[in-house]
Amino acid sequence: MSYSAPVNAKKYLLKYAVDLDSILALPAFENINDELITDIISGAASFAEDILAPINRDGDLTPAYIEGDNVIASPGFKSAYKDFVEAGWLSLGAPEEIGGAGLPAVVSVAVNEMIYASNMAFGLCPMLTSSAVKAIAAHASDDLKSVYLPKMVDGTWSGAMDLTEPQAGSDLGPVRTKAEPNPDGSYAISGQKIYITWGDHDCADNIIHLVLARLPDAPSGSKGISLFLCPKFLVNDDGSLGERNSFKPISLEHKIGIHGSPTCVMEFAGAKGWLVGEANRGLACMFTMMNEARLFVGVQGVAIGERAYQGALAFSHDRVQGRVPNAEAGAPIIGHPDVRRMLLDSKVRLLGARAICMATAAAYDMSCYAEDDDTRKAAHVREALLTPIAKAYGSDTGVDVTSESIQVFGGMGFVEETGAAQHYRDSRIAPIYEGTNGIQAIDLTGRKLRRDGGEGMKALIAELKHTVENAKVHDAAMAESLSGGISYLEEATDVILAANDMDTLSVATNYLNLAGHVISGALLIKAAIRGLEAEDAHASQVMSLARYHSQVVLPESGAHLEFIRAGAATLFDFPEASLGDL
Repeated sequence: MSYSAPVNAKKYLLKYAVDLDSILALPAFENINDELITDIISGAASFAEDILAPINRDGDLTPAYIEGDNVIASPGFKSAYKDFVEAGWLSLGAPEEIGGAGLPAVVSVAVNEMIYASNMAFGLCPMLTSSAVKAIAAHASDDLKSVYLPKMVDGTWSGAMDLTEPQAGSDLGPVRTKAEPNPDGSYAISGQKIYITWGDHDCADNIIHLVLARLPDAPSGSKGISLFLCPKFLVNDDGSLGERNSFKPISLEHKIGIHGSPTCVMEFAGAKGWLVGEANRGLACMFTMMNEARLFVGVQGVAIGERAYQGALAFSHDRVQGRVPNAEAGAPIIGHPDVRRMLLDSKVRLLGARAICMATAAAYDMSCYAEDDDTRKAAHVREALLTPIAKAYGSDTGVDVTSESIQVFGGMGFVEETGAAQHYRDSRIAPIYEGTNGIQAIDLTGRKLRRDGGEGMKALIAELKHTVENAKVHDAAMAESLSGGISYLEEATDVILAANDMDTLSVATNYLNLAGHVISGALLIKAAIRGLEAEDAHASQVMSLARYHSQVVLPESGAHLEFIRAGAATLFDFPEASLGDL
């Protein structure tokens, strides 16, 4: 199934939804302009469409496999990875001081969505490498940085993240992998890690694992976990690769989707590793990696949803079934109102989730590169607040849209030959990994919202209200809908801030979805208005989509608020003993 990158939608949102011009005006990006970004997006679109999309189905039908102690990637992946590295796509968002191109993160989001949409299984490898680079750059010693960062930034070496163990999933406190000091200052890492994405493969020359493990006499629980860098091949003093380290993949998981992404069980047997950051502070170091990964998982949801939507749209133009109202016999099913509803609903929700992901990345850019401290601090709060929303809202939207796309296909979507089923299967991992979406909701309500007494959310709400005022000039009904959604968000925020832990945990997901609906609606309305003011050729279409969002998606916020008001009672009034059978 072919893929056509939605370049116009990306460029429009970059310009009008997230104020790319303000980011490019920062001194850090003085050498980057609109023309360069357009060239990069166009080049990435071509690479995704021509190189990665054609091997997507091959990865699904012919998964990676173990041969001896090594994993062999799916057909075409090794060659595509070589092309990917040579074209410099992996280094786009890395800072120039460590060898990257230094592009804004918001542009990386736009580019990587195309990579994931064309071939999500492939895209997980560079995603993990990029996140590992960030953790090493932030926390590792200068010696480790000098050895590992250059070849990871350019993609010659890839990265992997080793957290999970059979007894330690979302709760990493029970991690048992051990790290024993060696005389030379390194550590011997022993233990088993599971669900290690791209933990081994034959695409890159070396694979650099960031591994959570316990030092001797470390405190129990999550406070006693340290982070270690373990390369598949040890590196000689001259930078060449030496002997293989003593860890290997012992099996691959058989998954419902992303078959082309090897998910490894890794066995460490006294493997040599080096401490990253402070002892017993491994989780803090790892979260540098995980926070970026969470944003990009949200982007994956949007990406796979976009790919599925495109397939459904193409099918709806070809499939003839039933008599289409007000049309001649033989008209395709896109003329059926309910098919049109499914397509439009998918398009709107994808555009809104895409805008949230871009807004999260834009906040990150400002938090790193704004010239004054107050702006950077406020942007950091905004990024932290939006990250769990971007991850959960984006990935849930991906699942919803891929499911709806199968519905457009009808029975042809339920069989594998059309490719629609693969998108649904691939999408389903995104709400689970990098912290389940329930955990994202808990993070939002339990940490991000409460740690500043709700000030970060209140600042965001104040900005959303400006959009209401601007919208009144163009569409009073749309402005009223957004105003109502903002009022729901304000009240829900007050309820959460005053709630006890049980009530907060019970309604956390509803709060996150409410916030996602309102923020995405505001971003679409803002983009539509700014585009109209600039007389952009696409502005009227975006306004139509924003109007649909205000009529269909934003009103869902009210139902979430009703649940939030009720608290835990709605969940726990029904007896646990009767959950099986009355």
